[in-house]
Amino acid sequence: AGCGYRAANGGFSPAPPVPQLLYGGKLDFLVFDYLSEITMSLLTAAKARSPVLGYTPDFVSAAMAPYIKDIHRKGVRVISNAGGINPLACAAALQEVAKKADVDLKIAVVAGDDLMSEKENLKGTGITDLESGRQFPKSIHSMNVYLGARPISRALDLGADIVVTGRCVDSGIVLGPLIHSFGWNRDEFDLLAAGSLAGHLIECGAQCTGGIFTDWHAVPDWHNIGFPIVECSSEGDFILSKPPDTGGLISFGTVAEQLVYELGNPRQYLLPDVTCDFSEVSITEIPGFDGGAVKVHGAKGSPPSTFYKVNATYLDGFRATAVCPVGGPKAVEKGKRTAESILQRTRLIFSQLGYEDYSAVNIQVLGSEDTYGPHARRSIDGQGPREAVIWLAVHHKQREAVEIFSREIAPAGTGM
Repeated sequence: AGCGYRAANGGFSPAPPVPQLLYGGKLDFLVFDYLSEITMSLLTAAKARSPVLGYTPDFVSAAMAPYIKDIHRKGVRVISNAGGINPLACAAALQEVAKKADVDLKIAVVAGDDLMSEKENLKGTGITDLESGRQFPKSIHSMNVYLGARPISRALDLGADIVVTGRCVDSGIVLGPLIHSFGWNRDEFDLLAAGSLAGHLIECGAQCTGGIFTDWHAVPDWHNIGFPIVECSSEGDFILSKPPDTGGLISFGTVAEQLVYELGNPRQYLLPDVTCDFSEVSITEIPGFDGGAVKVHGAKGSPPSTFYKVNATYLDGFRATAVCPVGGPKAVEKGKRTAESILQRTRLIFSQLGYEDYSAVNIQVLGSEDTYGPHARRSIDGQGPREAVIWLAVHHKQREAVEIFSREIAPAGTGM
């Protein structure tokens, strides 16, 4: 069968990819993936300040508002998880944008991921932390289940032009339009795995077009990096490319690195709609494409589990990070002594005020190869680099203690 579906991911960068994809991509669908686990924490804090917050505002103001007339004119349908923990507020903001632009767009919201009403029931089930064994936190601020693609496909079936979700699996915002376009059934697991693979490869935008490629020096024109486009067939095969006249690179290497990103067991990648086996996936470079293109096939699928993944956030104190440059001979030693002195000084103040010690501290000297641990390479003269950067992070239960730490950073550079 010929290619009957094209989708592109604008990723985390809200504005730059939209014109290149909208005007150069010949799209059926434009998808935006905004959510990470830490994003949910930030959005939860935002909603605590105001009930109209809790979604990613850049999606509305930067990605949609400037282009909404052309999105409507071209008939491109938009799917995004930008709703965060408040998808209804996100949809309301989009409706205002559409109203001001005088365009008639049907906006659907996928709800049902919020589990806060089940908080007390879950506390009584004996759930503990997998690593530490700690009890279920008392200060839970949000709990959201990772929904699958079926609600998105249903919204599109009902005629939605824009679908806003809360927490769902990242690949679901691509699989949903594929299910809608090709009518894939719930038990066609190989096809569902193929669609999930397409979503997985483009879920982080320009990651698969060379944005964080190991061989970064082979990737041209980062400033105008192309965002990914998948062109899918009803049999599940797809071509991954990017708009013409854009930077970045699509190759076996860039796509293969994204394939194994956050994958875990490649034979058993668990999703709400399907359990995926990506162990025999084939990635083949296609000649003649500006900036490169690959054909991807070989995903296999089996029935999903009966469980859903849940993301919960809770208040666990306060953190601060200090980043300080250090220059001169023995810069690494000086940096470590500076960081340790800041901690010793603030601990003396804590003792005088009756505060507890830090819950956790992290000292890292960038430039000393600390990130390599025992594999670090030291300079041959034994002196180490002549410049380095202190990365000092602290965690404390009390805001006042963290504020004291913050005030003690400047003296380290002016006289200690």
